[in-house]
Amino acid sequence: MLETPEDVRRVLAQQIAAGELRPGQRLGAERTLAAEFGVSRATLRQALATLEEGGMIRRVPGRGGGTFVTREKIERDLSTIQGIPALLRSQGVTAGTHVLSARLAEPDDAAGQALRMRPGELVVDLLRIRLADGSPFSLEHARLPARRFPGLLELPLGGSVYELLAEHYGAGPHEAVERIEVAIATAEQAALLDVPAGAPLLAITRTTTDSDGDPIEFSRDLFRGDRTRVVVRSGGGAQVVERHPSVVPA
Repeated sequence: MLETPEDVRRVLAQQIAAGELRPGQRLGAERTLAAEFGVSRATLRQALATLEEGGMIRRVPGRGGGTFVTREKIERDLSTIQGIPALLRSQGVTAGTHVLSARLAEPDDAAGQALRMRPGELVVDLLRIRLADGSPFSLEHARLPARRFPGLLELPLGGSVYELLAEHYGAGPHEAVERIEVAIATAEQAALLDVPAGAPLLAITRTTTDSDGDPIEFSRDLFRGDRTRVVVRSGGGAQVVERHPSVVPA
């Protein structure tokens, strides 16, 4: 018989560990769960709060919200140049992409400087949502020099941009400099990434260069903090992975 919040927490934790409750699965309503365990809603809430603090569940307020089993965190290895879809597949996660916008635009100061743009030059401005097992994982804003890649907007941009660069322009990523910081989700970003406004995001600003040292991409990517773990390997030096036509871009 369950009596205390710790009793309820232990049972739910065991169900999650055993796979009876799967990552991303929505738990029942509080009233239903309390009746199922034979405890008060106050006791249930204490148990859920402890599980949330431990990162095993997350509670989303508002219409369409609820209590969900936390999905496995995806490791983002900064020691390699690896595209997000390839990264997801390597960890057994199904990758997907929604292209929000693709256009020619004037670069902002940061992009212009990183890409060594000349006055009046334009960039291919690409905004995409990356999906992991069907749910938003990251919001990517990439800028590429339009003079270097004419006609890029006419190509399918829902897949691998690096692959397109290799196949159509003979270019590819050789080195990347990435800067990491914590950002707070705005209301718009939160809606796109399916997180509460104000949720922590991992912001990675990346400048990618080709084998000649010329910049080919400037990107600022926002990763969900509840689904991302950063890994950096040292001692053996960084390496570039999947730098061939099957590479899938960040």
